[in-house]
Amino acid sequence: MKHLAIGLACAAGLCTALPASAQFQKSEDAIKYRQSAFNVMATHFGRIAAMAQGRVPFDAKAAAEHADIVATVAKLPFAAFGEGTDKGLPNRAKPEIWKESPKFKEGADKLNAEAVKLEAAAKAGNLDQIKAAVGAVGQSCKSCHDSFRAEKAG
Repeated sequence: MKHLAIGLACAAGLCTALPASAQFQKSEDAIKYRQSAFNVMATHFGRIAAMAQGRVPFDAKAAAEHADIVATVAKLPFAAFGEGTDKGLPNRAKPEIWKESPKFKEGADKLNAEAVKLEAAAKAGNLDQIKAAVGAVGQSCKSCHDSFRAEKAG
């Protein structure tokens, strides 16, 4: 019983610390965080896209695992676009992210919604549904990149 109480106290402490972890001490930390999240998401999305495009054999179990990671990680990078995180390390974020923040948030929301649909399609194991969902996620990424991502790091 004592161990359960300690475990619950630790869990409660962790939950209250999570909002604070969204606040980055330095802009460099935010930039590294969001770049890492985008990299992980792109890697796993690329593996599903390769299956959808027939470049690698379709594996329903692997597709579902990758889609789960994409849907989870897609929620992470956008908290790291706070004021001042456009400087500190080379990055490809355009100033429009901060000038047009409602449009940027709309793009983030769209990505998250499409990633959830991809996850559902992959869990169903239907390759045609996965192909459609991959296209929608890819279009969501492209739309945001066209508006908010520079060609080269600055």
